[in-house]
Amino acid sequence: MGWAGVGRMRIGDAAAAAGTTARALRLYEQRGLLPPPARTASGQREYGPEDIALVRVIRELLALGLTIGDLRIRADRLPLLTRDPAPACGSGTGDGGFAHVVDRRIAALDAELARLGRQREELARRTGRPPRRRAD
Repeated sequence: MGWAGVGRMRIGDAAAAAGTTARALRLYEQRGLLPPPARTASGQREYGPEDIALVRVIRELLALGLTIGDLRIRADRLPLLTRDPAPACGSGTGDGGFAHVVDRRIAALDAELARLGRQREELARRTGRPPRRRAD
């Protein structure tokens, strides 16, 4: 990720580097997704490159539809996803139920895709548009 040589950052700079807000960093910490950061002598939070990488992973997973509660199930393993390449997660055995969470999210996405396909076909039918050609 090109973080070599990057020093410690205060919360505002860390949030900007991760593409989020200071409030989100505090929330992730409170919910157990982000370990408590180092503190300065005056008590201000300080984040390093590994923290920024972890926040980016958290944001990516949330954007994919997982919830903070979903991620808490395996918060201890989230840092593994910052590796390049990231290891496969959720083999279904010994993963604390995370594979089930991912499977549930994928099923919800499949159901939404099917619903959107039906909606598209109905709109095309009602407006006299030709049916969609299958790419298979």
